[in-house]
Amino acid sequence: MIDPIKHRFLKYMLFFNLYFAEGLMIAITTVVTSLYLREQGISIPITTLIVGVVNIPWILKFVWGPIVDRYIKFGRKTFIIFGGLLSVFAMFLASMVNPGISLIPFALLIFISHVGIGFIDVSTDAWAIDISTDEDRGKINGSMFAGQYSAWAIGAVLLPFIGSKFGYGLAYFTNGLIILILLIFPFIVKETLKFKTRSKIIPIIKKEFKKKTTLLVTLFSPLVFMNEGMLSFIIPIYMRDSLGLADVQIGLIAAILPVTLAIGSIVGGIATDIFGRKKTLYILLGLNAIFTASLIFSNNWWKLSIIYGIIGFLMGGHSTVSCALFMDITNPRIGATQYGIFTGIANIGLNGGGMLTGTLVTILSFSQTFLYAGWVFGPTILVLYFIRLKKGNKKEISC
Repeated sequence: MIDPIKHRFLKYMLFFNLYFAEGLMIAITTVVTSLYLREQGISIPITTLIVGVVNIPWILKFVWGPIVDRYIKFGRKTFIIFGGLLSVFAMFLASMVNPGISLIPFALLIFISHVGIGFIDVSTDAWAIDISTDEDRGKINGSMFAGQYSAWAIGAVLLPFIGSKFGYGLAYFTNGLIILILLIFPFIVKETLKFKTRSKIIPIIKKEFKKKTTLLVTLFSPLVFMNEGMLSFIIPIYMRDSLGLADVQIGLIAAILPVTLAIGSIVGGIATDIFGRKKTLYILLGLNAIFTASLIFSNNWWKLSIIYGIIGFLMGGHSTVSCALFMDITNPRIGATQYGIFTGIANIGLNGGGMLTGTLVTILSFSQTFLYAGWVFGPTILVLYFIRLKKGNKKEISC
């Protein structure tokens, strides 16, 4: 087996690969499932609600994380493989269910598939915390998000094409098959555990969450990801219902977001390791607020493509920096648990914001929903202001 600690490139490739599997699930849910449900005549509010419900396992990281930490003697890889196989099995079954006839069983299978991805996610994050340093944490997060967004881009183009040409059941089967192939990679990588004995999780959690900075970051986490949820849920529907684009066209344009997210995540990871967390976040969040609001002018495919691409770059940057910030203050003894709490709460913002968009569009309009998506960065920047960093150290946060 190859030791990723001794081979820096392999370390980046490991986390790129594992997050690639997660990105495929984002594509199959936010793009393919949205299009599939609309094709079956499911209303916009119900469609965004279903997409939000099946994403709930991402919020439940505070459940999966303690399991991984409690049984740390089995290592992170064991839970990555378990989660991957669970996800693949549920995807294969979902490929055989028609949501137009059996919506609840279909949604349940997608939900179970996301439970598997949840185990992959918290285990991968804990592994990254174990082997990362202050000097490379931003770049590691950049490689992770680059993998996730690259898969999202590929899935957004490939899977709708398969669905529209050969049936959406095959799209779900293909998604599961790719994830199954990706599970080969962890088998060739050596895992070295930083802590081999089980920690007393509850006392450490209580101690960590008595810290002012930890509480502020916990509040910051759902706010900073809410915009991403709102846009990723509603843009595919906007392209179909407002711009009148076909599914293949929607897939191609939807792929612009994850491609630019991948580029932004790499740039953001490098920038934050050089300039620090807060400075980088102020710039990225402020610009994203402006460009999100400018979506009100995207009344054709090429305007939407340009604005959406810029938003993706900025979004990828601030997502990477935010997650590096979460890792900075995470106690490695409970890496899966504490980081899982941060990212789980972040997904409440992402998923909750996305679930509300269908209702907002129905009550208001697409344009007004875009304005609200830009407005959420105001409270985000305000909370960020009160997160204090130690002077002379760009990455370590004071308590």
